[in-house]
Amino acid sequence: MFLILAVVLFIVWICSFLMFKTAGLLIHLLLLFAILSIVMHFISGKRAV
Repeated sequence: MFLILAVVLFIVWICSFLMFKTAGLLIHLLLLFAILSIVMHFISGKRAV
């Protein structure tokens, strides 16, 4: 789930970076959330019992 969220946020970040160069803070926050989602995916991944 976190991986899908990270991919979606990354795609939105790329699109917004190409369209709105003045919204720099929001664009970088999206990238930050995408990176955090990837990290959370790997930390809370399925563990063998």
